[in-house]
Amino acid sequence: MFYHDAQLQYPVEVEEPDPVFAKLLQQAIGGLEGEMRVAMQYFFQAGALPDEHAEYREALMDTAAEELGHIEMLATAVNKNLRGAPVSLEDVAAGDSEFAKLAGMQPRQFLSSGLHAMPNDSNGVPFDGSWIVATGNLASDMYANILAESGGRLLASRLYEMTDDPGMKDMLAYLIARDTMHQNQWIAILKDLGDPEDLLDVHPIPDSFPDEVENQEFNYAFMSTNVEPDDDPGQPWTSGESPDSEGEFSFVNQQDLDGAPRNQEPADPRTHNDPAPADED
Repeated sequence: MFYHDAQLQYPVEVEEPDPVFAKLLQQAIGGLEGEMRVAMQYFFQAGALPDEHAEYREALMDTAAEELGHIEMLATAVNKNLRGAPVSLEDVAAGDSEFAKLAGMQPRQFLSSGLHAMPNDSNGVPFDGSWIVATGNLASDMYANILAESGGRLLASRLYEMTDDPGMKDMLAYLIARDTMHQNQWIAILKDLGDPEDLLDVHPIPDSFPDEVENQEFNYAFMSTNVEPDDDPGQPWTSGESPDSEGEFSFVNQQDLDGAPRNQEPADPRTHNDPAPADED
């Protein structure tokens, strides 16, 4: 179950409304690096976990709910930055700066929502649910979560550099701090799934697939695809023990491999794929 409180998770204050910055903040709501993505990602990952992993499920669900609170904060920030925004040429007659604001705004924030936040990115593109990663494999999902939080922290850091408003900097500093925590908590869960001293013990993902079934010739072979065959450069990924301690790296040239013929049959004539003209009767 979910419960909602009328209070924001953290104060959101805007001293000088900036409708252009409101447009930029939309990326943190409905963009690839935004809060809608991680909130739904953690929610669906949690829903895939059985009771035997209840502690991980609880961590995911708690953080999913927290991210919903971040959406609420950011939407409030967008709304406050749109206060007094120019909405017509009459509004911008006074000077060039107001015209620049109108030109830099996201039109749909006025046309479709009446100067409020929307579930889209800074270009006005609606949130895309296909960005959500929830594979059902907890270790794989943790890597996706670390990546998502890294992108979110980069975005929040860049937004921090793009505003001089003290209230916005304070809010973004809070969100950056939470991204720090979330990255570390997902790493901690990943470590908890294997040897606490070795983050790589859960590799390869999924580790449940039988090692003897996979192709033993290529499972630890680095492949050079250069036109001219290369010599083994002796890098950590071309020789020596693999990080999962289950194999030895090797080096192969694609040019040295026997190619495989396509053996592709002609297209069904009903597809009309043949560029040649049809035979005349």
